[in-house]
Amino acid sequence: MIVAMSEFLRLSDVDVAGRRVFIRADLNVPQNDAGAITDDTRIRASMPAIRDALARGGAVMVTSHLGRPVEGRLTEADSLAPVAARIGELLGRELMLIRDWVNGGTWHAELGSGDLVVLENCRANPGEKADSIHLAQQMANLCDVYCNDAFATAHRAEATTHAMALYAPIACAGPLMAAELDALGKALASPAQPLVAIVGGAKVSTKLALLRALVEKVDALIVGGGIANTFLLAAGHPIGRSLAEPDLVPQARTILEGFRDKVPLPVDVVVAKAFAADAPATIKVIDDVADDDLILDIGPQTVAKLVPLIERAGTIVWNGPVGVFEFDAFAAGTQALAEAIAASPAFSIAGGGDTLAAIARFGIADRIGYISTGGGAFLEFLEGRKLPAVAVLEARGREARDRAS
Repeated sequence: MIVAMSEFLRLSDVDVAGRRVFIRADLNVPQNDAGAITDDTRIRASMPAIRDALARGGAVMVTSHLGRPVEGRLTEADSLAPVAARIGELLGRELMLIRDWVNGGTWHAELGSGDLVVLENCRANPGEKADSIHLAQQMANLCDVYCNDAFATAHRAEATTHAMALYAPIACAGPLMAAELDALGKALASPAQPLVAIVGGAKVSTKLALLRALVEKVDALIVGGGIANTFLLAAGHPIGRSLAEPDLVPQARTILEGFRDKVPLPVDVVVAKAFAADAPATIKVIDDVADDDLILDIGPQTVAKLVPLIERAGTIVWNGPVGVFEFDAFAAGTQALAEAIAASPAFSIAGGGDTLAAIARFGIADRIGYISTGGGAFLEFLEGRKLPAVAVLEARGREARDRAS
C-alpha cells in the first residue's frame, strides 16, 4: 500500500473553530499493577492534535482503546481515568471523563470552543471491534470533524478507526497519523536509492509476507536473528540448535534463488552452548557451526560486509535486531548496524518493539529519520497491504477535494 500523500485531509487543513472535533488517539499506555502509567510516550505523542484543535477553537473529544476490555463491561482496570489525568497535567487543566458517551448527553450539549473531554475506553462499546455501522453512525453524530490520529490501529477495521470516518461530516488525519504516512511514503513510494531493508526477529512465519514484498523493491535485504537462521538452513549451512523454522525452508530458498544477490547472508556468527547472558561467546565461520551451537549474533566479518551497504544507502527501512542484543555478549552485531544507520546520511525509518528497544539501548533515537510506533500497522504497510483506517481517510479526502474543485 503506497499512499499518495495528497489524498487525505490533515487536521491542519480543516477549519475547526466552533466545531466539535472527535479525535481517535492511541493512548494505550502501559500501567503497573496499581494502575499507574509507567510510560506516557503515546500520550505525549497524541498531544499535538489535541493542542492544535483546542488552540484553533475546536470543542474537542478524545478517545482511545486501553488494554482488552470486554465489550459492554467496563472495569476500573480498563478505564482511561489515569490517561485523562495525565492529559490534564500536560495541559494544566482538569478534564472531565465521560463514561456513557455514545448517545451524547448534557456534557455534549454544553461542550464549547476550547473545551476538552475524554471519552471512556472505546473498545468497551458493543460493536466497536466488529466495525458496527450502527455504532459508528451514533458516534459520528457527536462531531463535525472526525480526526484519526492512531496509526498503530490503522490496520484494524473498527468502529472508531474505520466506519466512523464514513459517516462523520469531515474525516481527516491527525499530525501523528500524517507523519507516519509521510515517512512511510518517503521510504517506499519514491525512495532515494539504494533502498536497503533490515529485517530481523525470531520467525520467518511472522514476516514472510514482508520479506516477499520488500525483496521485490529493495536493493539489499539484510536478514537477522531466527529469520537469518532459516535462510542459512535454506542455503545449506549448518545452524546447530539455533532458532529456525525448517518448515519454511522452501519459501526461504525460493527467495534466495530469485533474489540471491539482494540477500547477503552471514559469513560468520557468534555462538554459545546455552541461551543465557553469561554463556561464553565464540565467533565461528558459518560452516564451522557445531551441532550443539546456538547462533545468537552475526560476526565481525558479516558486520564488515553489511556496514558498507548501509553507508551507501539512500533509504533505510529497519525492522528487527540481528542478534540477541539484550545480552551484552551478543549485542555487537545489532549495535554496529544501528550505529551505521545513525551515521548514514540516508533517510531512515525504523519500527517494531524490539527495534525501538535497540534504538533506546544504543542511544541513537535522535539520529534516526523517523521512528514508527505503529507496530502491526507498520509491518502491514511495508507488506503493501491496504490499511482500512488509511483507505477510508483517502476516500473521504478525495471526496472533499472533488467537491471543492
